[in-house]
Amino acid sequence: MKKYLFYRVLRSLLSIFLVTTLTYIIIYSLVPRRDIFKSDPMISKLSTSPDQLVDYENTAYGKMNYIDYLDTKSLLAQASNRGQTVTAAHTAVNINRLRQWATRYHYALHRYPQSGNYYATRELPLWQRLVKFYSGLIQVDTPWAIHDPANPKLPRYLKISHDPIVGWSLIGSGTRYKYQLYVNSMFPYLHENIVHLNLGISYPTYAGTRVTEVIGSHQGEAVTHQYTFANGQKMLSTDDVYTRQYQPTSRQDATARAQYGDNYTAVVQENHDPSMIGTSFKAGLGALIIAYVIAIPMAILMARYKGKWFDKLGTGIVTALIAVPSLAFIYAFRYFGSAVFNLPDTFPMSGASVLASWVSPTLILGLLSVSGLVIWFRRYMVDQQSTDYVKFAKVKGLTDNEIYRKHIFKNASLPILQGLPGSIIGLIGGATMTETIFAMLAWVRCCRMRF
Repeated sequence: MKKYLFYRVLRSLLSIFLVTTLTYIIIYSLVPRRDIFKSDPMISKLSTSPDQLVDYENTAYGKMNYIDYLDTKSLLAQASNRGQTVTAAHTAVNINRLRQWATRYHYALHRYPQSGNYYATRELPLWQRLVKFYSGLIQVDTPWAIHDPANPKLPRYLKISHDPIVGWSLIGSGTRYKYQLYVNSMFPYLHENIVHLNLGISYPTYAGTRVTEVIGSHQGEAVTHQYTFANGQKMLSTDDVYTRQYQPTSRQDATARAQYGDNYTAVVQENHDPSMIGTSFKAGLGALIIAYVIAIPMAILMARYKGKWFDKLGTGIVTALIAVPSLAFIYAFRYFGSAVFNLPDTFPMSGASVLASWVSPTLILGLLSVSGLVIWFRRYMVDQQSTDYVKFAKVKGLTDNEIYRKHIFKNASLPILQGLPGSIIGLIGGATMTETIFAMLAWVRCCRMRF
């Protein structure tokens, strides 16, 4: 059993790796890189500053691993070695040294259209982009993560201590995050800031913000709590103190520095509503429960009474669900819920804290999945009815109820459980239209806007 589970997990991880790699290859191979600027307002704003526009575009390409980009300052620093200083002056000596350096390191030299200064780019092959992505995918926070030239005596340690703000926790210094391990009243109660996924920087939507922060940070109205800070003051604050990160000395705010007592003053605002991925997950999980609660009993009864009135009625319902376009079904059900039951027809009307906001989108997602589940499970149950163990059970004198309850359904529960992870992913991934129509700011909608 342990060996079986090990290979199942291993195959799952390999599948995730292959799907991610193929998606990465398709995006970089088929999507024109210029398309990433279609929704970027900065392009029109910088149109009157050609040098800044070139720098902005190449910086964006560099962040997305299309190229390695060196602006003039970085290029001169790289080319100035072995006692040879290269300056920005447009002399024959400087230009010759820049060309030699570019040839040696396989960079292409370019000139800014306005100033004429040089910059360099190097196209990254696809395999190198993949290596850079996977090598930085998992980031582990350590006491040597921060290097601040203005704070050379920064202590470096990990220790369990009672913090005046959050209580007992594993506290770091020299780490990116102040609180490495901590406990609070939020599920799953024990939280960590040691290991983080690095999915890159969001662009152009939420530009400059880590993708994991965009999809994982709470939304909605700010939440206020009273804290006792390091300076002894009791204050109402909207800061999510558990997210305290190191802020370089050059960018320190004096008030925040006095409040927290150290350089860990970079925090995010604590908000009331679930995150984008949390919204998608909650709606998807609720829809999954609804789909299985409806589909499994319906499929069992249809299989048991195959060819009779209930089977025909169920077949008609499934056929209707398949025949109606998803878009039409969503709009019709939203209108029905709003007109008859006075349910909100958009998510922001009442907010995520009101249960009624979740009813319509969750029911729609669940009902859209019922037809596929009924067809698959009914066919499986019908196939099981003709197996040898069912025939043997009938010969032994077991009733139909006993055969279904003790044998057929028991054997059918394994494929049901195996299909749950895929169903969850399918519901979350296939919720684009529903989330858009109900104006749910969720993970899938965010991904749709970005790509």
